[in-house]
Amino acid sequence: MAVNESPIFVRTHDFAVWLLAHTIRFPKSQRFVMARRIEETILDFQERLIRAARAKGRATGRELQEADVLFEILRRHIRTCVELKLFTLKQYEYAAGRLVEIGRLLGGWIGKQTESTGRKQVVGSGP
Repeated sequence: MAVNESPIFVRTHDFAVWLLAHTIRFPKSQRFVMARRIEETILDFQERLIRAARAKGRATGRELQEADVLFEILRRHIRTCVELKLFTLKQYEYAAGRLVEIGRLLGGWIGKQTESTGRKQVVGSGP
């Protein structure tokens, strides 16, 4: 899979840039808690996608499952930020839309991988 051209990589990169630009504006009290966790999680998620694209066979599936776990953690962190009023409603709406889009792309990739290896896997859904 071409990392530079695949929609999941493009959408994830764009979302990561948006998130990083917003977490830097968090209040000082949350910069070392929620901001750090979100930043690490989105970057780890991107890394897992790259590893999955470079992996072969069942290793791809393992990397995608790890990416799926990180994605769910990211969704939860963003939801917590809304509850803490670190994101406005408009920012959350934007983030939720991106999460749905990236989640669908990730789910599709996991589904394709599952078909090619003949294994059943459970994938999370929605923000």
